[in-house]
Amino acid sequence: MFKNIKFNRMEIAGSLGDLGALLPIAIAMVLVNGLDPVGLFFSIALFFIISGLYFDITVPVQPMKVIGAYAIATALTPSQILASSLLMGIFLLIIGLTGAIETIKKYTPISVIRGVQLSTGAMLISGGIKFIIGTSKFQLLQNAAEPYLSVQFFGPIQVGIVIGVIGGIVTFLLLDNKKFPAGLIVVIGGLITGLILGARLDLSEGGFGFNIPQIFPFPFPEKADFTFALFALVLPQLPMTMGNAVLAYTDLSKEYFKEKSSKVSNRKVCISMALANFLSFCLGGMPLCHGAGGLAAHYRFGARTAGSNLIIGFLILILALTLGNNIIGFFNLLPMSILGILLVFAGAQLTLTIMDLKNRKEFFVATMILGITLASNLAVGFIAGMVIAHLLRWDKLSV
Repeated sequence: MFKNIKFNRMEIAGSLGDLGALLPIAIAMVLVNGLDPVGLFFSIALFFIISGLYFDITVPVQPMKVIGAYAIATALTPSQILASSLLMGIFLLIIGLTGAIETIKKYTPISVIRGVQLSTGAMLISGGIKFIIGTSKFQLLQNAAEPYLSVQFFGPIQVGIVIGVIGGIVTFLLLDNKKFPAGLIVVIGGLITGLILGARLDLSEGGFGFNIPQIFPFPFPEKADFTFALFALVLPQLPMTMGNAVLAYTDLSKEYFKEKSSKVSNRKVCISMALANFLSFCLGGMPLCHGAGGLAAHYRFGARTAGSNLIIGFLILILALTLGNNIIGFFNLLPMSILGILLVFAGAQLTLTIMDLKNRKEFFVATMILGITLASNLAVGFIAGMVIAHLLRWDKLSV
């Protein structure tokens, strides 16, 4: 155990690779939905640390995006979000312990898994570009492309586009550089740029201190909260979680880490996410999962061991404990366009997994999932892809 832990520049850079997917939803769910910032980031940190130590390789931690996006768009209450965390935890625990996930895996063709990975990658690229040009939901809610910078334009061009272009070029130049890892240089450069252009750490809610998360900071959800969460949040989220956070994630982990990922199984991943959501429920945080996109991000920027999990986990833990509610202000020092760059390159890495598909039918299934996902969502894309893939096993059908 703990054979695969390293601490070096590449692990530091890789640990930062998925901030573009994690921070915007986390920050928005604190600002819009009123979740507890200390409990939210404390639960994220513990999930990073414990899952990394247990699986002994790089393990991603991500928000559940269907729940997060709907909660932010409709300004759901903390009780409704916490109800979804508890229900997701229960469903995942049952699916993992009973082995039902293995049955799902048995009937899921590789073309469907690749389609989920392709779709997730495309959504990451799209989301990253929106961060750069200032059209993401979070930026629209803030009514600014770079809400925390005092400079919004360089001449006629939005400042985020300028930062994004420069950051993208730097990333291309350093992407495989082990001396100056791209992820580390881009994030540090982003923080410096943010400070130069007017971003500041607001300590209005108290200075540095020692902040312990509160157990059950919100009242226990009522029956109506659970009913709403089940139909509006959990049922739409489950297919996406099964497709991306379990099947596509475990497949990608095996591809990246080979025999080192022996502990990463569909059942254990389900149980890992279930326990994380029980923790998040108790601390007033958001629903959490693993995910193929997160793994692609960490891996592409240099993470190869559980050291990356310990680095980002303890960094977030220290920030949560010392800054308390001011932790949001610290993350706001990083321009949105820098998060966009991380998303774009992570998404591109993930889309390339379709290169091992072998025939037209498999490519057809993957691209159909992509099209359906873009037209609706990944949960619908996953279900439709399963149907299409099994129909195309009939020899009389061709594409």
